[in-house]
Amino acid sequence: MAQVADSGEEEFTPLTAEQAQALREQNPSVSPWWVVLGQVVVGAIVVLAAWLLTGSVGVARSCAWGVLAVVLPAVLFARGLTGQFARANPGTAVASFFVWELAKIVVTVGVMYAAYRFEGNLNWLAMLAGLVLTMKVYWLALGFKPKASVVRNKNA
Repeated sequence: MAQVADSGEEEFTPLTAEQAQALREQNPSVSPWWVVLGQVVVGAIVVLAAWLLTGSVGVARSCAWGVLAVVLPAVLFARGLTGQFARANPGTAVASFFVWELAKIVVTVGVMYAAYRFEGNLNWLAMLAGLVLTMKVYWLALGFKPKASVVRNKNA
C-alpha cells in the first residue's frame, strides 16, 4: 500500500487552558437575549415604518403579527437555552436545543394561524415583511456583538 505524501500541513496542536481562555475572551459569544432585544427594536421600527409609509393601521397591525411570529418564539427559545436544565450536561444541552427549536417552530405557526384567525383584514404581504425583516436580526446581532476584551500576555 502506498503512503500518502506529506501535504505540507501543520500538525494539530491542542490549545492550553490559558490559550483557550484567551480565545474565549477575544471572541465572546452572542447572548440570545441580545438577539431578542435587537428583534424587538427592529420589529418596532418596522411596524412604525409600515404605519407611516402606508397610513394604514391595518397594515401596521398585520406587520406587527409578523414581528410577533418571530419575537415570541425567540423569547421562549432564549429562555429555554439559558435555563438551568439546558446547562446540566452536554447531552441535555443538545436535546434542549432541539426541543426548544421545535417549540419555536410550533409557536411561530401558531402565531401566524392566530393572525389569520383573529385579524379581520390581514395583509399577508405586510405580515411577511414584518416576519422576514425581524428574522434578519440574527445576522445583525452577529455584526454588533459585544466587543472583545483586551488580552494581556501574562508571560511578558
